Amino acid sequence: MDLVNPTTGEVFGQAPISTEVDVNAAVMAARDAFAGWRDSTPSTRQKAMLAIADLVEANADELVALESENTGKPIAVTMAEEVPPMVDQIRFFAGAARVLEGRSAGEYMSGFTSMIRREPIGVIAQVAPWNYPLMMAVWKFAPAIAAGNAVVLKPSDTTPVSTVRLAQMIAEAEILPPGVFNVIAGDRDTGRLLVGHPGVDMAAITGSVRAGIQVAEEASKMVKRVHLELGGKAPVVVFDDADPAKAAEWLAVAGYFNAGQDCTAATRVLVQDGLHDDFVAALAEQAAATTTTFANGPTDEDALVPPLNNSAQFEKVLGFLDRRPAHANIAAGGARQGDRGYFLEPTVVVDMQQDDEMIQNEIFGPVMTIQRFSDEAKAIEWANGVPFGLASSVWTENHGRALRMAKALDFGTVWINTHIPLVAEMPHGGFKHSGYGKDLSMYGLEDYTRIKHVMSALDE
Repeated sequence: MDLVNPTTGEVFGQAPISTEVDVNAAVMAARDAFAGWRDSTPSTRQKAMLAIADLVEANADELVALESENTGKPIAVTMAEEVPPMVDQIRFFAGAARVLEGRSAGEYMSGFTSMIRREPIGVIAQVAPWNYPLMMAVWKFAPAIAAGNAVVLKPSDTTPVSTVRLAQMIAEAEILPPGVFNVIAGDRDTGRLLVGHPGVDMAAITGSVRAGIQVAEEASKMVKRVHLELGGKAPVVVFDDADPAKAAEWLAVAGYFNAGQDCTAATRVLVQDGLHDDFVAALAEQAAATTTTFANGPTDEDALVPPLNNSAQFEKVLGFLDRRPAHANIAAGGARQGDRGYFLEPTVVVDMQQDDEMIQNEIFGPVMTIQRFSDEAKAIEWANGVPFGLASSVWTENHGRALRMAKALDFGTVWINTHIPLVAEMPHGGFKHSGYGKDLSMYGLEDYTRIKHVMSALDE
């Protein structure tokens, strides 16, 4: 299959479409490797994960260059904002591998001692998305391997390059036993074969709701464990006691970073009446000042926003704008940039209503929408009134209101007076159509383990 550079719209390489033969080979390699890797000590797994983190850090220039060619991402931003978290996350799971704990052993029935064993699950089929190809690969394989599993990972069909190269580096450095970490390139059919393979014990995906449903349906046929991190439609609730300039400056970054191709992106803003006009003006100004890589390419150190990832996504985002209702108005941007690549101006659409398509559905582009609300009750109703439940934020100087909103918002993450920072120690995952299971944190590691009760009689 052809690989297209979204900056130019031109083919720069090709990747194989793995068939049933390839999937079988990868799963069997993982199956064989798991037998030994599950019995490795936590310190052995920690040492391996630390070596992988060092490898990523030492080869960051090459990996980022490949990532940029495949995604169009600005090199300086990717180096500064994605590489350090990736390295830190791998190192976190290296340490987490050594602190998995269960209940203490005890006598819960006279004459018997019970204990809990936490064990790796087996062979994990993993599917990563195209918005953060290398980082999402790390979110998938790092906890699974640290917990003692073997992995077969399929990157997105449009962005396999950096993940394949990292797997090659790990193999060349002989960090892991052969078969513990396998990467196969391919399309949706490849993913379906992988998830449905009888040698796979669990399936994990970061992707669209549709893809997640398909994975869950395929896995259900063999009652496999499933881990789903799917779409989002993050509400950003800005009350009239917030600083409009400060909020607009922060949210423009949180909304336009990676061209809004982020499940947690701050692209659905609800603003209270008293602040609405000032905030709209401030955000429109921020949008106009936010630079894409269109003019100078990915080496532009002042650019934040890359092109859309692929032609299908570009057309999808343009379709949302073309179909916007008559009552909606564009306050900034809204136009394609140039006739090459997949560039769209950072955009602000105002006067939105709750049942509008752009409010209810994930746009996944550099398009921020604004709704006007009257009071806290209406803000909660509209914020929660979407099918998704991944992330949210509230902007207010009122401490009690912030805590009430944090309780009321039906989302897996609630930020207060900030939006989008993540840390390895805290879980990331959502509710409703955003899926289930957690990435990052000890919860993420535990998702790749199973619980076994062991009971022993005390008499001889």
